[in-house]
Amino acid sequence: MRTEDVAYLAQMLRRRCGILLTQSKPKFIEGRLAPVMRRFGFKDVSALVAELRHGRDALGRAVSEALTTNESSFFRDPDVFAAFRDSVLPALLTRRQSVKRLRIWSAACAAGQEVYSIAMILDDLKLSSRGWSVDLIASDLSADMIARAEQGVYSHFEVQRGIPPDRFVAHFLEEGAHCRVSERLRRMVTFRTFNLLDSFGWLEDVDIVFCRNVLMYFEPRAKAAVLDKLAEVMLPDGYLVLGRVETTKGLSDCFRPLPDMPGFYAPIAAALPRAAAG
Repeated sequence: MRTEDVAYLAQMLRRRCGILLTQSKPKFIEGRLAPVMRRFGFKDVSALVAELRHGRDALGRAVSEALTTNESSFFRDPDVFAAFRDSVLPALLTRRQSVKRLRIWSAACAAGQEVYSIAMILDDLKLSSRGWSVDLIASDLSADMIARAEQGVYSHFEVQRGIPPDRFVAHFLEEGAHCRVSERLRRMVTFRTFNLLDSFGWLEDVDIVFCRNVLMYFEPRAKAAVLDKLAEVMLPDGYLVLGRVETTKGLSDCFRPLPDMPGFYAPIAAALPRAAAG
């Protein structure tokens, strides 16, 4: 690969997604772009980049999706889900008892493992039978990942990484070499393709946002912009969940870390825009 091609791809990814192409080794890039080159009929990366320079939007979307990281697993970081189940949910259920409504957003859901992990915990509580309305929303930049998440089909290896036998029996069906999430769980989730740099105007009054292990790939300005927009759509007593290596410090004045709960943040009401705090 030519150096100028790597530079162009890094610039394009930063412009479209706010993501830094930290892994710029040619073999990594070529490996990620191989399916895109086959799909669009390019013989090498230089030919692909030459076409990108003409502003081909469909190609740009495909390249951006291919170069972003989509690693996930069920109940990744079990202590985070334990805190969600044992501390965050009970507190919110108490606060929302009068309205009996929760809205939870998995803001970078990849192939869906995170949001289905959340759904399993919610399903255990049988909230719908107790009169609760729960909006469970999952979004990702990649249309391919969203399509896969909607199908809810995973390999045995993917399921065995984080699902104990009792949860498997309750929430999965075996289909030959694969496993499918139960129809009950899939009905709980609304999926959509979404770029975190775009407008959040479609969303409001969110109780919990899971935005884990995605901001770490963003440039600082994009991180700050996303955090501020998250604050705008969250309720003042809601929760933001970030990855372990991520922080709001030095990026946004809208959140404070919660003591003894690594990765969990609370909005600072005084810093929220009037539309969110009112």
